[in-house]
This record gives sequence, structure tokens and C-alpha cells, in this order.
Amino acid sequence: MFGDGIHCPMHVWDPSEGPVPYILAMDQGTTGSWAIVIAHDGTIKGSAYRELAQRFPRAGWRRIRKRSGRPRWTSRSRRSSGRTCGRTISLPSALPISVKQPSCGTAQRARRSTRPSSGRTRRSADLCDRLRADGCEPLVQRRTGLQLDPYFSGTKVAWILDHVPDVRRRAEDGTLAFGTVDSWLVWKLTGGRLHVTDPSNALRTMLFNIQTGRWDEELLRLFRIPAGLLPDVLGSSEVYGAITAVQGLQQMPIGSLLGDQQAALFGQLCVSPGTTKNTYGTGCFLRQHIGDKPVASRHGLVTTVAWNIRERMQYALEGSVLIGGAVVQWLRDGLGLIRSAAESETLARSVSDNGGVYFVPAFTGLGAPHWDPYARGLLVGLTRGTTFAHLARAALESIAYQVADVLDAMRDGSGFQVEELRVDGGASRNDWLMQFQSDLLGLPVIRSTVTETTAQGAAYLAGLAVGFWTSQQEFAGRDRIEHRFEPQILRGQATALRERWTAAVMRSKGWETSEHS
Repeated sequence: MFGDGIHCPMHVWDPSEGPVPYILAMDQGTTGSWAIVIAHDGTIKGSAYRELAQRFPRAGWRRIRKRSGRPRWTSRSRRSSGRTCGRTISLPSALPISVKQPSCGTAQRARRSTRPSSGRTRRSADLCDRLRADGCEPLVQRRTGLQLDPYFSGTKVAWILDHVPDVRRRAEDGTLAFGTVDSWLVWKLTGGRLHVTDPSNALRTMLFNIQTGRWDEELLRLFRIPAGLLPDVLGSSEVYGAITAVQGLQQMPIGSLLGDQQAALFGQLCVSPGTTKNTYGTGCFLRQHIGDKPVASRHGLVTTVAWNIRERMQYALEGSVLIGGAVVQWLRDGLGLIRSAAESETLARSVSDNGGVYFVPAFTGLGAPHWDPYARGLLVGLTRGTTFAHLARAALESIAYQVADVLDAMRDGSGFQVEELRVDGGASRNDWLMQFQSDLLGLPVIRSTVTETTAQGAAYLAGLAVGFWTSQQEFAGRDRIEHRFEPQILRGQATALRERWTAAVMRSKGWETSEHS
């Protein structure tokens, strides 16, 4: 435990005290922080967002700026949310936390935290290559359900221990601790008293055994990581302690910890085997609920813990697209092609097709089902007739193509028939993109009235922990459909488009390796 290990004083809501009208949900992503206020009927009463600055010190490295990582955003975002709903900031009954999972950081137990490292940092790719060459990948896959890839945070802390001066000594003598963003935030919010996580986040370290539900001793030895670095693994829905370090939120219980995509899966009410959702965030994250037994992944997919509620572990199959909505940010910030995300849809609609242009946004490699950390971005098919509109359309199309590749692998590997795709996240608001996604998949795409279902799912679990809701049945009937997109093109046309996309992907693979060979 950080600090003295004493649990924070707290007050758990008792229904006899009268209704407390809101849950305050914190959703910490790679590029921004959300604070959302959710009422008992599941509606969002207010929200606030703060973008996090990024650093790219080298090709393939990515960090969150140190000042951006401090928890003061919670207070600012919380006050903004309170003003939005016209209530005082003392009303929410619990704080759930959902986070972007592979990002990680280390902290000195008695003093300050170090700079968080993003999930898109690829600096541990060489370590993964060495372990793969030594035949370790099957062990990692059996124990964790994960691919041996630098995307997952265990390789990052191994790199830190081996390359940052004096860190290994401090880790071994007990003065340093490691955690994914959820454990880091809880530690900050509780003034360093709690060092905890849940199975859905612990799994993403590549050190957690999904069969036993514990840290795996053999994997710790493999990565040379001291067990004392790691947080305690608790359930996904329980009261861990109370906030003490943020003015205006003192004594609010922290009621759930969950990975962002598991939270979105729960928020989309994908709680029965076979139900499938995709979140269009910085990346894209496809999840399918597979029940209470883990199934070995195939075709580059990952078997993951969905959540652990009242000591009942549930599992999901997942595929991750590393660059989803981030490609629109690149159009805006990198190229200056657009001034806002909405302009990308306007440009895409202004042309009848992509003009033969295909864009593979492998800025930091390719995720599922390819898992190639050495792939790099590729733009092909340019002619003198290519315009900004074709580039914007190709960028949006790349999001849908990547999701289609992952869903194909999921259909083949899970044994469940996908009837529809439920969608959420910022880019799901793009009607053109959602229609193109439906066309490629040949499936209905269902968009909820609540696109930020990550925070909603975490709020549901926190509400269950503190008695705000007494059972899942209370919110099970709240699956509100905002729009249903149906396929509008012939399957042969979709197949032809995807064949050209696949050809472009093959050209992007292994670029970093061939460039330096």
C-alpha cells in the first residue's frame, strides 16, 4: 500500500437517509478527462471535459505531460458538471472511475508520482521481440489472454526498471510502486492511502492470471518485476475508500474501478454472451461478452476479464484498433486540414467516393488482428485529382475498415453470431462514418442516446456498490436507441472496397524494420 495503508474514513449511502440524486463518474482517457453527472434514471445531467497535453520525445514514444496528469482536473471538471445541472457539488453519492487501461506510471510511496506513460508508447518493442524469440509468447497468452505486445503496460514498467537510473533499486527496497491509471488516480484522490486496482485493469499489465484471478508469479519473474510494486486486486464494484485529497469531494466513496472498454460494455448493457459493442474513441475497441469462462483467443484477439461483481468473474473477447478517432485529431492538429472534428464529415460527404485513396493510420503500429508494432502510416492511391476531401474521407474510412477487420476475426473466433453492433464514443456521433460502418459490415449499427457509455457503465457499477441501485434490473430496460443504421450497399461492393484496403495494409506492415535493414 502507498503510505500507511490505513483505509480512508467514509460514509456509505443508506436508502433510509433519503435519495441522493446523482453519481459522479470520472472517465480518464489517453487524450482527455471527462467528469459526468448521472441521475438515478440513467440520464446525464452534466459533464465537463479537459484535454490532456501529449509529448512525443521520440518516434514511437508517447507521454502525458506531467502537469496534465495531476488530479486537479477532477475538481475543475466536477464544479463545471455541478453548474451544468444547477446543483451544488456536494450531492453525488459515489465516484466511479474508468480509465484507459494500458497507460501506466510509477510512484514514490512517500512523495510524488512520476509522469504517466501512454498505452501508445512503443519503446518496449525490443523487449517483446526478445521474449518472443525465446519462446515465451505461448506462456503469456495462456496466462493472460493477451498478445505479447508493447501496448500492454507490464512491458513498459519492465523497460523503466531496466533503463531509468536507480528505479530498480527503489522498486526492490519497497520505496517505489507501479500502477495503471486507475490505481494511480485512487492513490492521488485518497492522499496516498490506497494502492488498489480491479481485475479488468490488472489484466492489462500482462502480469495477471485470468484463470486464478491473481498476479502470476512466473510472469513476474519473466519480466523481472518485484511483486511488491503491484496494487491489491479487488472487485470491480465495491467501496474501496473515500476521497480526501480534492477540495469539495471529501468523504465521497469511490465505488467502482473498471477499464474503459469494460465499462462501455456494461454501459451498453452487453451483459449476456454474444452481445457486442464498439467504442470509437482515440482508438477503437470492440468487445464481445462471452460468459463466465475464458475462451482462448484466435486471430490476434484478446481474451479479457469483463468485470468481477460480487466475486463472479465475467469474460469478454476483444480487439483493439490503436488509431481510431485520433486520425481526426491528426487531420486537425497535424495537417491543419480541418478546424473541428465535424468538418471531417462535411468533407467526406462532399465527394461521391474516396477517389481511390486509402489511408492506413499505423502511426504506432497496427493492433488486432495484425499486431505489427513495426507497421507505419501509409497513404496510397494519390492522383492529380486527389483533394482535401478525398484525404478526409479516406481517414474516416480507415476507422471503419479497421473495425471491420476486427469483427471478422471475432466472428470466426468466438462461436457467437453477431446480430448487430452497438456503438458509442465521440466518433460514433459522425452519421457518415456510422453508415459506412454498417455498409462494410452488412449489419445494423445501433447508436445509443448516450454516446459516453464508458462513464455510464462505471456509474452503474458504483451505484450498485453503494446501494444507489439495488440490482441490474433497475437499469436493464434503459437501452435507449438514438439511431439505427442499416446497410445500404451491395455486399459485392463492400467486398471490393475491403480488398483494396487489405492491399494497403499489407504494404504498411514491417515498414520500420525494412527501413532500417
